[in-house]
Amino acid sequence: MTIDMNPQHFSSFRTQISFLILFLFSMGASAQKKEAVKIQIKPELKIQKDLSDEQLLDLVQKQTFRYFWDFAHPVSGLARERSNVAFDYGNEVVTTGGTGFGVMATIVATERKWITRDSASRFLLKMVKFLSKADAYHGVFPHWLNGATGKTIAFSRKDDGADLVESSYLFQGLLTVRQYYNADNPVENELRNRISWLWDEIEWDWFTRGGEEVLYWHWSPNNGWAMNFPLRGYNECLITYVLAASAKRYPVPASVYHRGWAQSNFFLNGKTFYDHKLPLGFNYGGPLFFAHYSFLGLDPRGLKDQYADYWEQNKNHTLINRAYVLENPKKFKGYGASSWGLTASDSWQGYAAHSPSEDLGVITPTAALSSFPYTPEYSMQALKHFYFDLGDKIWSEYGFTDAFSEEHNWYAKSHLAIDQGPIIVMIENYRSGLLWKLFMSDPAIQNGLLKLGFNTSAIK
Repeated sequence: MTIDMNPQHFSSFRTQISFLILFLFSMGASAQKKEAVKIQIKPELKIQKDLSDEQLLDLVQKQTFRYFWDFAHPVSGLARERSNVAFDYGNEVVTTGGTGFGVMATIVATERKWITRDSASRFLLKMVKFLSKADAYHGVFPHWLNGATGKTIAFSRKDDGADLVESSYLFQGLLTVRQYYNADNPVENELRNRISWLWDEIEWDWFTRGGEEVLYWHWSPNNGWAMNFPLRGYNECLITYVLAASAKRYPVPASVYHRGWAQSNFFLNGKTFYDHKLPLGFNYGGPLFFAHYSFLGLDPRGLKDQYADYWEQNKNHTLINRAYVLENPKKFKGYGASSWGLTASDSWQGYAAHSPSEDLGVITPTAALSSFPYTPEYSMQALKHFYFDLGDKIWSEYGFTDAFSEEHNWYAKSHLAIDQGPIIVMIENYRSGLLWKLFMSDPAIQNGLLKLGFNTSAIK
């Protein structure tokens, strides 16, 4: 074999090889791009009258998931704060806490095969890569980010930095993702590694404000500790203390939980409302999201410490909330056994934290639907009413709209990530316990719970 070393011929050969390499590379890139394209989930907008209970649960979970899949921010993949433009912030606002709920919903969609595992893991990796470059403060993300740039969008004038609670919801989700996507392939390996890196970078101890025995919600490079909001229970923030105690690099001691979170004049309750004892928290329990947000991953079944049995806490909180609606002391139209659930949501006069103590005549579907594990019969009763009776007013391409008030003939057109996500996740925890099993299987979480004094029987 002879090789033609004529410079002219050699140059031509090299050019052909270059074109061939470029062609093969472009074909590979095109294939990769095609592989990463998300298959959209078709919405079912027509009310179907002949659905079984299981079919109805499938439909509600799947269609609600469209909020986090088809409506995800196109650049970052993160969950949009809401479906309507509000607060004059434009179309780029994404939410860290709502994204945490959304990534848990993505696990449900993968497990139930509405989307492929490969498509889901690539979608999640895109998110995590974006978060790796987004604004963070001592490892903690802000409440809102610009979904295109990763820059902080201030939640309020002085809330322009770290939001420890919203970031806790995000990492409750990401740690669950790390447990589920455990295959030995390049995408899932990188996904887990990047989550671990972000998790280890959170300086939980920084948020004790120099060693105080309590965690603080906010810190800003511009305003420091000016928000001055210590996390004292009982409310939606239990998960924050569990994660802070579970961290490897920058954990907080158990004393922060016992002397910070558990020491306030509204932590212990012990009173009875509508024949249901409420171990912790405000009278009548407060808005129902207290029983949801921290417990998307934390399994309350058998979860106990020296202060409460958290299954009893959450179930009785839900029963009290429903019983109040049935009593309906303000005589609002539309309240009843099939239409109940008071929690934070949009309302006919703006956003409000609906509860028995702040009742504006507004029912929020996520309240009853995210309570499926605690009150399955009552939640199914509400679900059927919302879908079959009110579906023409509140059923949409992203599941149920945020809230409604028959008293004021008001039906929201909006959806909020923090309300849509728990519907999918808590219905799944009722059906299979999937997210509870995954989150509670994380060794770091198990160690954190034991460190705080939770009983070991809660660790499945």
